[in-house]
Amino acid sequence: MAISWTEETLPKDAAGTATLPVRVYRHADTKRAAPLVFHLHGGAFTGGSVASGEQIASLLAEAGAVVISVGYPVNTCECPFPYALQATFHALNHLHKNRTNWVAKKSGLYVAGEEAGGNIAAGLALMARDQHEPLLAGQILLSPMLDPDLATKSFRQAQAGAGGCKWADGWNSYLGTVDKALHPYAAPANASRLAGLPPTLILTCPDDPMRDESLRYADRLRKSGVYVQDQIVTSADHWPEALSQDTTGEADWAPLVQRRFTEFFAHS
Repeated sequence: MAISWTEETLPKDAAGTATLPVRVYRHADTKRAAPLVFHLHGGAFTGGSVASGEQIASLLAEAGAVVISVGYPVNTCECPFPYALQATFHALNHLHKNRTNWVAKKSGLYVAGEEAGGNIAAGLALMARDQHEPLLAGQILLSPMLDPDLATKSFRQAQAGAGGCKWADGWNSYLGTVDKALHPYAAPANASRLAGLPPTLILTCPDDPMRDESLRYADRLRKSGVYVQDQIVTSADHWPEALSQDTTGEADWAPLVQRRFTEFFAHS
């Protein structure tokens, strides 16, 4: 792949005294008017890094975007919700206001993420809608963690969700207290109002534990008047873990996912 990346930082507080590490991905042929994507890696809220997000960030760049992949805070036991969300929202606003550092002024701004990163991306989209900035062109969610109940059929089929399950433990760490599971920014599946959100692409796969909550969220968005593209990628398995695997060999599902990204950028 003709993809290159550089390391930069974005501010995570208003004072500019704290920063988030980022990787900026772009294809050699990327146009100045390319979409700008704020990407968040997976890791069940307690792990992962910009390095583990390389596979999806690279596919987004292959689809024609300039991708800012963010190393958001994952020490959620010490800094539970809303710490990571507030830090990334400030960085997203900085990206919006300074987008000409990377793309054209009129380039569309997207949020994207897989697994825990998909949760934060969905939370950022809700925050941006409610605060009327930044204006997002779309959100891209892959196997997003949206529902802390972990009670869907797909979770039962995956034999996951009980104590000791990394997603259950991750949710407990991220939320800190049970009452935060009711906050729409923490658990977007529990949001009562979805109208006004940007166009959305949601991808999952047959054995994904988050399959059912992903498709349910897509259906609720659609019923709320949001433009949605969603798909079960039948050529894929072991999502979300496979989304963070080493990229030395291209996954069988990668070309399809890249095409879906390209199509979504073209229609959102």
